Amino acid sequence: MATSRSYSTDIHSFGEHLKGSKRILALLGAGLSASSGLPTFRGAGGLWRNQDAVSLATPQAFNDDPALVWQFYSYRRHMALNANPNKAHYALAELAKKKEEFVTLSQNVDGLSPRAGHPKEQLHLLHGSLFDVKCSGFYCKYLDKDNFVDPIVPSLAIPTEAPQPALGSNADGSGAADSLMAAMRHQNSGKELDISNANVPLDQVQAEKLPRCPKCHNILRPGVVWFGESLPTDTLNAVDQFIETSEAIDLILVIGTSAKVFPAAGYVEIAREHGARVAVVNMDTTDIPGGPGGLTDRDWFFEGDAGVLVPEMLKPVIGEI
Repeated sequence: MATSRSYSTDIHSFGEHLKGSKRILALLGAGLSASSGLPTFRGAGGLWRNQDAVSLATPQAFNDDPALVWQFYSYRRHMALNANPNKAHYALAELAKKKEEFVTLSQNVDGLSPRAGHPKEQLHLLHGSLFDVKCSGFYCKYLDKDNFVDPIVPSLAIPTEAPQPALGSNADGSGAADSLMAAMRHQNSGKELDISNANVPLDQVQAEKLPRCPKCHNILRPGVVWFGESLPTDTLNAVDQFIETSEAIDLILVIGTSAKVFPAAGYVEIAREHGARVAVVNMDTTDIPGGPGGLTDRDWFFEGDAGVLVPEMLKPVIGEI
């Protein structure tokens, strides 16, 4: 028997509530960046070179094969740098500028929210950033934030197709030399190969050619939170402080994530306990925080692309993006 829907899909009533809301919390997931063209590496599409991407996001994977893990993350850095923030990123950044008590907790590591101008003091990154790198040494505390060098070292450059010289156009083949020289001059202008495809050969990178710590010379690692690692205490404390500062929260936005994994999942219920109404933006109507009964007639669910929906939802406060 189908479960009846009690939530609202009325964008006008949401806009009216948004205009009157002062204290707002947002939870952001990979769906926010989907319309920027970034792969989520989750669910059915969560493979990289026929490997479960989650299996590459662990300390053990890095210990076993740091070169492969770095190739995976260098690819992700490259993809993120070649993507642009979409209108939803800009809309949320503008809302933060309009409402000082709007706090965002993002599970994304792609750097698109900061690049959209989201105020740093109102944006908290639960899983770190692809563009932070830190030393893998146990005792070394080296950290390089906002490192946008691509590739981070030459050995991790995305390979390109080799240009093919055309055959000489003259009957005696005398044009071949000119064609070969032209190809050599443009040897770096070939199309990038999709190394996420297991059928594309991937060079073996020697450990000595991986990024190295300038302080202790151990291998650097991506500054993201891997499975099995602790979440950043300062991030969790900042969100908890926002929640505890006042008894009231007016609204919680859940955008591009099911928020079913803790601690993100817990914030929906905590916000609700503080009086918040819930607004979800997701492509999947079954992906509701707390399950099918997780939303009430006080809440909203908007099905579709966050890049399209979020600017429309926030327009009553931020205007056109």
